[in-house]
Amino acid sequence: MASTYALVSSQTLASSAASVTFSAIPSTYTDLVLKMSTRVNAAQGVDNLWLTFNGVSGTSYSSTWLYAPTTSPTSSSQTSDAYIRLTAATVADNAIANLFSNDEIYIPSYVASQYKPISSSTAPEANNANNNRLVNAGLFSSTAAISSINITSQAGGSFMVYSSFYLYGISNA
Repeated sequence: MASTYALVSSQTLASSAASVTFSAIPSTYTDLVLKMSTRVNAAQGVDNLWLTFNGVSGTSYSSTWLYAPTTSPTSSSQTSDAYIRLTAATVADNAIANLFSNDEIYIPSYVASQYKPISSSTAPEANNANNNRLVNAGLFSSTAAISSINITSQAGGSFMVYSSFYLYGISNA
Protein backbone atom coordinates (compact mmCIF):
# COMPACT_ATOMS: atom_id res chain seq x y z
CA MET A 1 0.00 0.00 0.00
CA ALA A 2 1.32 3.41 -0.93
CA SER A 3 2.32 5.54 2.00
CA THR A 4 3.66 8.71 0.41
CA TYR A 5 2.37 10.77 -2.50
CA ALA A 6 4.64 13.57 -3.72
CA LEU A 7 3.72 16.10 -6.37
CA VAL A 8 6.30 15.69 -9.15
CA SER A 9 4.88 18.31 -11.50
CA SER A 10 1.63 20.06 -12.39
CA GLN A 11 0.30 22.04 -15.32
CA THR A 12 -2.85 24.14 -15.54
CA LEU A 13 -3.32 25.57 -19.01
CA ALA A 14 -3.58 29.33 -19.39
CA SER A 15 -3.93 28.87 -23.17
CA SER A 16 -4.92 25.90 -25.30
CA ALA A 17 -2.31 23.22 -26.02
CA ALA A 18 -2.20 20.43 -28.59
CA SER A 19 -0.53 18.11 -26.08
CA VAL A 20 0.81 18.01 -22.56
CA THR A 21 4.14 16.43 -21.68
CA PHE A 22 5.79 15.59 -18.40
CA SER A 23 9.52 15.11 -18.98
CA ALA A 24 12.55 14.37 -16.84
CA ILE A 25 10.44 12.28 -14.46
CA PRO A 26 12.70 11.28 -11.56
CA SER A 27 13.28 7.57 -10.94
CA THR A 28 13.05 7.94 -7.16
CA TYR A 29 9.50 6.65 -6.70
CA THR A 30 7.83 3.25 -6.83
CA ASP A 31 4.73 4.18 -8.86
CA LEU A 32 3.23 7.18 -10.65
CA VAL A 33 -0.30 8.60 -10.60
CA LEU A 34 -1.49 11.15 -13.16
CA LYS A 35 -4.67 13.06 -12.30
CA MET A 36 -6.28 15.19 -15.00
CA SER A 37 -9.25 17.48 -15.46
CA THR A 38 -9.59 18.07 -19.21
CA ARG A 39 -11.67 19.42 -22.04
CA VAL A 40 -10.67 19.52 -25.72
CA ASN A 41 -11.88 21.65 -28.61
CA ALA A 42 -12.81 18.67 -30.80
CA ALA A 43 -16.24 18.59 -32.45
CA GLN A 44 -17.81 15.58 -30.69
CA GLY A 45 -19.22 15.30 -27.15
CA VAL A 46 -16.37 13.16 -25.79
CA ASP A 47 -12.95 12.33 -27.19
CA ASN A 48 -10.34 9.65 -26.67
CA LEU A 49 -6.97 10.58 -25.27
CA TRP A 50 -3.68 9.04 -26.38
CA LEU A 51 -0.93 8.32 -23.90
CA THR A 52 2.70 7.66 -24.89
CA PHE A 53 5.88 7.21 -22.90
CA ASN A 54 9.48 8.24 -23.56
CA GLY A 55 8.64 9.53 -27.05
CA VAL A 56 8.10 5.94 -28.25
CA SER A 57 5.64 5.35 -31.07
CA GLY A 58 5.24 2.37 -33.37
CA THR A 59 3.64 -0.81 -32.05
CA SER A 60 4.68 -0.70 -28.39
CA TYR A 61 1.25 -0.24 -26.80
CA SER A 62 -1.91 -2.23 -26.09
CA SER A 63 -5.22 -1.06 -24.64
CA THR A 64 -8.41 -2.62 -23.30
CA TRP A 65 -11.39 -0.57 -22.23
CA LEU A 66 -14.86 -0.84 -20.80
CA TYR A 67 -17.21 1.98 -21.72
CA ALA A 68 -20.29 2.11 -19.50
CA PRO A 69 -22.81 4.75 -20.56
CA THR A 70 -26.26 4.72 -19.01
CA THR A 71 -27.48 2.51 -21.87
CA SER A 72 -25.47 -0.45 -23.22
CA PRO A 73 -21.93 -1.05 -21.88
CA THR A 74 -19.32 -2.01 -24.46
CA SER A 75 -15.73 -3.15 -24.37
CA SER A 76 -12.93 -3.51 -26.87
CA SER A 77 -9.18 -3.78 -27.16
CA GLN A 78 -6.35 -2.72 -29.43
CA THR A 79 -2.91 -4.33 -29.69
CA SER A 80 0.34 -3.31 -31.42
CA ASP A 81 -0.72 0.33 -31.31
CA ALA A 82 1.22 3.62 -31.39
CA TYR A 83 -0.28 4.78 -28.05
CA ILE A 84 -2.39 3.69 -25.10
CA ARG A 85 -5.95 4.64 -25.91
CA LEU A 86 -7.95 6.17 -23.06
CA THR A 87 -11.46 5.78 -24.47
CA ALA A 88 -13.88 8.72 -24.07
CA ALA A 89 -11.49 10.17 -21.52
CA THR A 90 -12.26 13.85 -22.07
CA VAL A 91 -15.21 16.15 -22.65
CA ALA A 92 -15.18 17.75 -26.10
CA ASP A 93 -16.39 21.09 -27.36
CA ASN A 94 -20.00 20.32 -28.24
CA ALA A 95 -20.70 19.13 -24.68
CA ILE A 96 -22.34 21.50 -22.24
CA ALA A 97 -20.19 24.60 -21.69
CA ASN A 98 -17.64 24.64 -18.89
CA LEU A 99 -17.75 20.91 -18.17
CA PHE A 100 -14.55 18.90 -17.80
CA SER A 101 -13.76 15.21 -17.43
CA ASN A 102 -11.70 13.78 -14.64
CA ASP A 103 -9.20 10.98 -15.12
CA GLU A 104 -6.81 9.09 -12.91
CA ILE A 105 -4.04 6.98 -14.43
CA TYR A 106 -2.02 4.63 -12.24
CA ILE A 107 1.41 3.46 -13.45
CA PRO A 108 2.94 0.86 -11.11
CA SER A 109 6.64 -0.05 -11.12
CA TYR A 110 7.49 2.60 -13.72
CA VAL A 111 11.27 2.16 -13.28
CA ALA A 112 11.31 -1.67 -13.08
CA SER A 113 12.96 -3.58 -15.90
CA GLN A 114 9.67 -5.04 -17.12
CA TYR A 115 6.77 -4.11 -19.39
CA LYS A 116 4.75 -1.23 -17.90
CA PRO A 117 1.02 -1.76 -17.22
CA ILE A 118 -1.35 1.14 -16.55
CA SER A 119 -4.90 1.41 -15.33
CA SER A 120 -7.20 4.38 -15.56
CA SER A 121 -10.69 5.45 -14.65
CA THR A 122 -12.61 8.31 -16.19
CA ALA A 123 -15.81 10.21 -15.50
CA PRO A 124 -16.57 12.82 -18.19
CA GLU A 125 -19.17 15.25 -16.90
CA ALA A 126 -22.38 15.37 -18.86
CA ASN A 127 -24.67 17.20 -16.43
CA ASN A 128 -27.55 15.06 -17.64
CA ALA A 129 -28.80 11.48 -17.53
CA ASN A 130 -26.14 10.34 -20.03
CA ASN A 131 -23.18 10.18 -17.67
CA ASN A 132 -20.46 7.77 -18.71
CA ARG A 133 -17.96 5.74 -16.71
CA LEU A 134 -14.89 4.25 -18.28
CA VAL A 135 -12.07 2.01 -17.20
CA ASN A 136 -8.97 1.36 -19.25
CA ALA A 137 -6.03 -0.98 -18.97
CA GLY A 138 -2.92 -0.51 -21.04
CA LEU A 139 0.52 -1.93 -21.55
CA PHE A 140 3.73 -0.23 -22.68
CA SER A 141 5.88 -3.02 -24.11
CA SER A 142 9.22 -1.66 -23.02
CA THR A 143 11.54 -2.50 -20.14
CA ALA A 144 12.98 1.04 -20.05
CA ALA A 145 12.10 3.25 -17.08
CA ILE A 146 9.38 5.79 -17.88
CA SER A 147 11.01 9.23 -17.97
CA SER A 148 8.36 11.16 -19.94
CA ILE A 149 4.60 11.04 -20.48
CA ASN A 150 2.74 12.69 -23.37
CA ILE A 151 -1.04 13.15 -23.56
CA THR A 152 -2.86 14.16 -26.77
CA SER A 153 -6.40 14.19 -28.15
CA GLN A 154 -7.29 11.50 -30.67
CA ALA A 155 -9.39 13.92 -32.71
CA GLY A 156 -6.47 16.31 -32.98
CA GLY A 157 -8.12 18.92 -30.82
CA SER A 158 -6.29 21.03 -28.28
CA PHE A 159 -6.71 20.90 -24.54
CA MET A 160 -8.69 23.95 -23.54
CA VAL A 161 -7.84 26.66 -21.02
CA TYR A 162 -8.08 25.49 -17.37
CA SER A 163 -7.38 21.85 -18.23
CA SER A 164 -5.15 20.67 -15.40
CA PHE A 165 -2.64 17.84 -15.03
CA TYR A 166 -0.99 16.63 -11.82
CA LEU A 167 1.73 13.97 -11.75
CA TYR A 168 2.44 12.32 -8.40
CA GLY A 169 5.21 9.96 -7.41
CA ILE A 170 4.37 7.27 -4.89
CA SER A 171 6.87 5.78 -2.48
CA ASN A 172 6.12 2.61 -0.57
CA ALA A 173 7.11 2.40 3.07
